[in-house]
Amino acid sequence: MSERIGILTGGGDCPGLNAVIRAVVRKSIIKYRYQVIGILEGWRGLLEYGLSEELNLDKVAGILHRGGTILKTSRTNPFKEKDGVKRIIEKMKALGLKALIAVGGEDTLGVAAKLYDEGVNIVGVPKTIDNDIYGTDYTFGFDTAVNIAMDAIDRIHTTAESHNRVMVVEVMGRHTGWIAIEAGIAGGADFILIPERPVDLDEVCESICKRHQRGRDFSVVVVAEGVKIKLSESGSRGDEKEEKEEMLVVQDQKLDAFGHIRLGGIGKVLATEIEKRTGFEARFVILGYVQRGGSPTAFDRMLGTRFGVTAVDFVHEGKFGKMVSLQGNKIVPMDLKEVTNKTKPVDDELYEIAEVFFG
Repeated sequence: MSERIGILTGGGDCPGLNAVIRAVVRKSIIKYRYQVIGILEGWRGLLEYGLSEELNLDKVAGILHRGGTILKTSRTNPFKEKDGVKRIIEKMKALGLKALIAVGGEDTLGVAAKLYDEGVNIVGVPKTIDNDIYGTDYTFGFDTAVNIAMDAIDRIHTTAESHNRVMVVEVMGRHTGWIAIEAGIAGGADFILIPERPVDLDEVCESICKRHQRGRDFSVVVVAEGVKIKLSESGSRGDEKEEKEEMLVVQDQKLDAFGHIRLGGIGKVLATEIEKRTGFEARFVILGYVQRGGSPTAFDRMLGTRFGVTAVDFVHEGKFGKMVSLQGNKIVPMDLKEVTNKTKPVDDELYEIAEVFFG
């Protein structure tokens, strides 16, 4: 009887997940004669009965170009569930799994690292459109998100210029501003605000006014959703004002299974404040989930494929407790413990390049 390995996708969906699944299945079956069991709905599939299915070559045919994940996903945290770890280990034994490949971001990989400490044979594959996972130069999904955001910025430029408006474009980025900085530079944004850098709203408004004074009567501002801003009581330039503490703009205060609040709305707040402080008409656009939808770019299809193939090699070689990582042009192993304890901020050098084009 062939040995069995499992694969699951956790957290938010993103383009390139199906490329990983396809690569894992094909490498497992063709090279090592493994059976592959797809775990449905992320960690929930190992906590609840019946959420798994065998994946064969036919099941993964024609999925390379598709966005999302054929295995579905969830934000389930086994360590918040009663007897969660015990149930996962029992389910893996019941399915006869030699090992598990967990595809996900910081939360999914954090669970994987803890499960490895509990004796589970596990390999991680990094996935996030935010590109903020430490230890890998890129994660699949990021390139697609940047291209989607860049295309939106290109389109917004035309309406900003036609109406002499300030347009604020809100993109994803909870802890880091990778999407904002790369899409902003590529899309010719006039200002880019990211979580790694303090935001001086008065300075931004002053720069917008200077643009208008020299005849550039429109501006495009790109902002990551995780940016913190200070607002004053007066909300107008030149008046005495009492500064408030930095704040995150959130959709609601409800926490998910990993303790995260839902961000979103900084674009609206910024547009309102810019209009108050400058007198220029301002509008906002929140790109939201459109950034993680649709067909993956060639880069993300390639990276997902390389990650999937190498993850199976790690399983075969017994390299458990590791994450596949892109460093330069090589796929190398990184310890899950090391990569889940920190995030990867935007490089100072990259931000300095962006500053050249501000204003």
